[in-house]
Amino acid sequence: MAETIKRLPVLPVERAFKVVGGRWKAVILYHLFDGPRRLSQLKRSLPEISQKVLIQQLREMEEHGLVHREIFRQVPPRVDYSATPLGLSLEPVLRALCDWGQRHAAALDELDRLAECRLRPARPEHVSPAA
Repeated sequence: MAETIKRLPVLPVERAFKVVGGRWKAVILYHLFDGPRRLSQLKRSLPEISQKVLIQQLREMEEHGLVHREIFRQVPPRVDYSATPLGLSLEPVLRALCDWGQRHAAALDELDRLAECRLRPARPEHVSPAA
């Protein structure tokens, strides 16, 4: 992992786009926000992605600390993928992108063609004590 991270850009915004950029990474992470998923479940949620590309994207996100892969020693073998705390920290970012996507569609009068954002309700960063 250290070698991969050394090759990441030094400019923070460029680094962020390198880690979560591309056609599939943010969408895969979006599907992991609800909890662990098997590869087959992710594939069903993303029918346009090939299994090879899905596995490649999951491996890259695992290298960058966004996704955890858990192998269960059973027959047949089972592998679950889940968002790590670092991956979950991107939820507000994806929520903001989802909101922006809705505003963009509205500006182009295309809201009727837009799917619903299915992110969980926002979790408060901290809860203030009762007064």
